[in-house]
Amino acid sequence: MVNKEKYQKAVVNIRNHLKQYLKENNLKAMVLGVSGGIDSALTAALAHTVAIQLNMPLITRSITIESNKQDEIERSIQVGQAFGTDFRHVDLTQAYHLVQPFIVEDLDKEDKNDLKFKIRMGNIKARLRMVYLYDLAAKNKGVVLSTDNYTELLLGFWTLHGDVGDLGMIQNLWKMEVYEMAQYIAEYEANEQQAQALWACINATPTDGLGITSSDLEQLGANSYNEVDKILKSYLSGNKEYSNHPVIKRHLATHFKRNNPYNFPREIIFGK
Repeated sequence: MVNKEKYQKAVVNIRNHLKQYLKENNLKAMVLGVSGGIDSALTAALAHTVAIQLNMPLITRSITIESNKQDEIERSIQVGQAFGTDFRHVDLTQAYHLVQPFIVEDLDKEDKNDLKFKIRMGNIKARLRMVYLYDLAAKNKGVVLSTDNYTELLLGFWTLHGDVGDLGMIQNLWKMEVYEMAQYIAEYEANEQQAQALWACINATPTDGLGITSSDLEQLGANSYNEVDKILKSYLSGNKEYSNHPVIKRHLATHFKRNNPYNFPREIIFGK
């Protein structure tokens, strides 16, 4: 059972800080890409109330590019319609195929089934979506909302210069806390349409929507996000039991993403 008191307080705190941030920076809109996954659904639910209170647009876009499955698209539309004040479903598949030959050198020589190739193309898709969202933000004097969580941060489970916004309400929440906070809102705050959208995302198989693998967990080498969180927490507390687990190996291998860009210190530049 979800901890009502914990998440009631947390939701209020997040929304109050969001409201303060938007006012202090004289922002006029929030822009959010909704994927049909739990992270963007929770972000939409948190931002919706503030958008109504400030009479500010929450511009939600479901952006399809080729590899999105139909159930993902349907959930993204549910979320976008339930929480956005300005929603559209956009298909960038044609744009992706138009730019791909100009971006990828020797495309005709690539093995399209190779995992590394799929990851590279997934990165291009994520960056193309973000180009779209950032242009919307610039057009509406708004901010692009980030949908990454702390578990994904520790695992480098995002695209550099791609699916990361400028304002992260849930960046410091563990993945299981994302699920629990979404459940709290669905049970205690949401109307029927909003609750259905949240529950659809809560119960869905988590995927990156980029066509790389059939689920996040397949890429992470774990059976559940509960397992992933427990392994990360144990390792970060000093327990080296899981040092050879795929989750920890990925955490260590993606350090560069959490230190990006790496800038040469002045003492190196001007040192002896």
